[in-house]
Amino acid sequence: MQAVSSESSSLVHEPTPVGALDFTRDPDHYHHWQLRLDGAVAWLGLRVAEHATIGEGYELKLNSYDLGVDIELHDAVQRLRFEHPEVGCVVIHSLHERVFCAGANIKMLGRATHAHKVNFCKFTNETRNGIENASACSGQTYLCAVKGSCAGGGYELALACDEIILADDGASSVSLPELPLLAVLPGTGGLTRLVDKRRVRRDRADFFCTIEEGLRGERAVSWGLVDSIAPASRFDGAVAQRARELGDDTRRPLAGSGVHLPPIARRFSADSVHYDHLDVLIDRDNGHATFVIKGPQVALPENSESIVAAGTRFWPLAVMRDLDDAILHLRFNETSVGSWIFKTLGDPELVLAADALLARHAEHWFVREVLLFTERVLKRLDVSARSLIAALEPGSCFAGTLFELALACDQSYMLLGQFEDDETPPAAVALSEHNFGRYRMVNGISRLEARFLDDAQTLQVLATRQGDLLAAQDAEQAGLVTFIPDDIDWHDELRIVLEARAGFSPDALSGMEANLRFPGPETMESKIFSRLSAWQNWIFQRPNAVGDKGALVLYGSGERAQFHKQRV
Repeated sequence: MQAVSSESSSLVHEPTPVGALDFTRDPDHYHHWQLRLDGAVAWLGLRVAEHATIGEGYELKLNSYDLGVDIELHDAVQRLRFEHPEVGCVVIHSLHERVFCAGANIKMLGRATHAHKVNFCKFTNETRNGIENASACSGQTYLCAVKGSCAGGGYELALACDEIILADDGASSVSLPELPLLAVLPGTGGLTRLVDKRRVRRDRADFFCTIEEGLRGERAVSWGLVDSIAPASRFDGAVAQRARELGDDTRRPLAGSGVHLPPIARRFSADSVHYDHLDVLIDRDNGHATFVIKGPQVALPENSESIVAAGTRFWPLAVMRDLDDAILHLRFNETSVGSWIFKTLGDPELVLAADALLARHAEHWFVREVLLFTERVLKRLDVSARSLIAALEPGSCFAGTLFELALACDQSYMLLGQFEDDETPPAAVALSEHNFGRYRMVNGISRLEARFLDDAQTLQVLATRQGDLLAAQDAEQAGLVTFIPDDIDWHDELRIVLEARAGFSPDALSGMEANLRFPGPETMESKIFSRLSAWQNWIFQRPNAVGDKGALVLYGSGERAQFHKQRV
């Protein structure tokens, strides 16, 4: 069969507009990371270029990082999964002589807007969760080699790895000094990973998080803060030996070519971003953006060799790469666009066929990476601080994987019937096996399970209807959409919900949506995005941290912070 992947793009990669943040990177032009491949082991070394900052007014001393450093890390983690199937172990280490990583740059945080600080922490969390996902699901084990000071976000990066080896040289240490030094919390999961992942005793974790100097040597091992130590004379050898052991003990393919990730084709205008499989249309006056996702146009390749040959032109991967880039662009560069409306265009049967193809080849390494990437993109959508509205209109293809977008939305509207004088067939939705656990949320359950919490009977009934095209009334009766206005009320209904959203407090909306989107169980990942993010969001606005006499603002000045003593 002809594959959609054979179609050439009508677009080229355009840089983001001047002043906007761009999330595309190329390893040949990294400023801060060096990637070296040695068979089944990849060595990812950090040497931060002090002056290559993403903002102004600070330098990245002592291997501290800003968003630009982490964008490169995110790119490297993603490329290792897709481009290097032979790699079974990734070693994160420092190329700085005296320090592993000093964490997030304090002057950068002190100068950043509140929105940038919160979005920065969210992105770094997603990157570290991606490292853990690569270990758990892709067979790429991460080993962290800590030599020198490893503080704050640097230690949080180490905590995201499977194992930590610490140099026992009297100087190397690990610490989370944010509370005593800056009056904020470790921003990328440090508190949660200490107790939930590494099972550090709560009393010990409490002490550890209230001291500036951290811990080293045998105590760091005995408390569970690191896995092992090695003297300076044997440190490099111990790391290399353990990396070889981990690299050989993997279910990754030991041979074969990976899939190169080229820059994403896109074009910007004043109020839109256009991709091959997605158009984003921004209405600035009313504060919302419409995402129009395009389904596959033709049948996809049938065998794994053709799928790999298609690479990033393979529709399931291509559409999610477009969506991921758009989400990040709007998160950071369009912070006043508070509501996102999701629409689709295409044939739902072709989307279901794509899901069936992915299911048949789910054990193939590349298809597995496509499915895991899709799950990560949908999670990124879930935790975005925007109101999410689905509009299911005639000509849409909300089926299977693309129906996950509607399930992720806070409300969904499906047109009952057709628009007047329009012969486009009425909208229909359909479920595939992928809706029943393939793409899990941060709380560890599917979006259908979150929608019908502890309602096994409804889920069983829906499972029997996989592949059925459900019209509006059937979809509403099944509980799959919120409202089904007819063509007379359609535009008014959407206008009303968007106007209402624009009239509410954005802060209150973010809090409400985050609480309602993740019912049911709690996981380490959900704690990081809900409990930690909520508290950090609040703390980042408190005068004890960011006031004129706040610790984050005064850090490095020699002047002591002055704290308001009320506990609330």
